[in-house]
Amino acid sequence: MRTESSESSALSEPAAADPSTPKCTNADLKAGYRATDAGAGSRFGEITLTNVSDRACALGGFGGLSYVGGDDGTQIGAPAARKGQWRTVMMKPGQVAVSAVAESTAENYPASKCKPANVDGFRVYVPDSYDSQFVRHETTGCADKNVSLLSHRAFH
Repeated sequence: MRTESSESSALSEPAAADPSTPKCTNADLKAGYRATDAGAGSRFGEITLTNVSDRACALGGFGGLSYVGGDDGTQIGAPAARKGQWRTVMMKPGQVAVSAVAESTAENYPASKCKPANVDGFRVYVPDSYDSQFVRHETTGCADKNVSLLSHRAFH
């Protein structure tokens, strides 16, 4: 498995949100990914969102996550299942929030059920946004939308 990360800065814990802080938008944040562990047909990592704006903003929720491929952003398989609960956090400029990601490998499923497909990366949606960002993460996914390989936790 080859992973690439567009996030190289250290992670810091976001502070509790002030109700007057505006919501983070897709333009305020830059998405990245970093692998953290792997074993027994599973891989683990973190989607990161870095506040690249010059103001604080509030981030709350899961956002969206799915595999994409075909060199054109076509969704591969089912979107990520959401696990756990979320809370709103304030993102200061330069601050990083993370969402833990768990991936099952396509090899865990019969090829006839999975329909293996090349994955170019992730489509990442910032919470409360219809705009997405692409993060490179080459792997093999399942084209069958009834096979769920991904889950993720809320950003914190």
